[in-house]
Amino acid sequence: MISLTGIKKVFQTKNGQVTAVDGIDLTINEGEIYGVIGYSGAGKSTLIRMLNMLERPSAGNVVVAGKNLSTLKPTELRKARQEIGMIFQHFNLLWSRTVRDNIAFPLEISGVQKAERIKRVDELIKLVGLEGREESYPSQLSGGQKQRVGIARALANNPKVLLCDEATSALDPKTTDSILDLLVDINERLGLTIILITHEMHVIRKICHQVAVMEAGQIVEQGPVREVFRKPKEKMTKEFVKQITETDETVEAVDHMLADYPDGQIVQLTFVGEEAERPLITQLIRHFDVEVNIIQGKLTKIQEGSYGTLFVALTGDKDEIDKAIAFIREKEVEVEVIVRA
Repeated sequence: MISLTGIKKVFQTKNGQVTAVDGIDLTINEGEIYGVIGYSGAGKSTLIRMLNMLERPSAGNVVVAGKNLSTLKPTELRKARQEIGMIFQHFNLLWSRTVRDNIAFPLEISGVQKAERIKRVDELIKLVGLEGREESYPSQLSGGQKQRVGIARALANNPKVLLCDEATSALDPKTTDSILDLLVDINERLGLTIILITHEMHVIRKICHQVAVMEAGQIVEQGPVREVFRKPKEKMTKEFVKQITETDETVEAVDHMLADYPDGQIVQLTFVGEEAERPLITQLIRHFDVEVNIIQGKLTKIQEGSYGTLFVALTGDKDEIDKAIAFIREKEVEVEVIVRA
């Protein structure tokens, strides 16, 4: 569906050249929800804007639905862009237009007849849950409602791809979840390919199938969300995963437990998918002469099942503890032994 090859973007500034995106290769399959995560300045906004040529790459090719956007003439590019919708962090609505007229705007530009426009707008208002707000202006809407208008407008021309540029960053957590649920529903109903950029691992965890981690204009790690959560390789990825798995309270609790169990071993267990449903602690107690104390745990949902972390203290004979840890690893559960300072 989408293929990026050797994508590079260099900006010329008063202080010289700045490389925002540096040699990225990326493939996104049809129907996927693909997340790109990184801190500010990582290059992710520049990358997503090159997917519809709002920014032209300095080098490389952008292929969407079989069309190399990098080589299209202006008239061809305008037509190709109709297959790529986009929503933004700050909504970018037309403040002098009602909800209905905002959604209809891209249809007007495309020359769609009035009767057909009205029918399509009614479909979209229902799809995004804005019934009863058709004649409201953006100033009369909540942040979540404004983003629903943005989503409906982006879907007006039946695009194959939806780009989301920090689409939930301006929203509170509850509203963020409702917008993410809407995006999942749209993905499943329409088979739409969705690419979103974010700096929040919660967004990736909740709806994405695949994720790429960006740092300094490059992708440092990528893969299925399940595998990236299970085995984050790069320091940057581990930092993002800790947004979900390790709170300040967890760190404090582990520090206390290290003091309370000087002869034991503190371990962090990571479960993904079916592993999260297995009675592992019960098996440990039954098979090994160790005492197991649960310090803190958290179970959360990802697109492909459950994801959980559990901090436990194992006390007993060292050989028995080592056998217990080896047993856990045989169950395909990730184990990190917490090293004492």
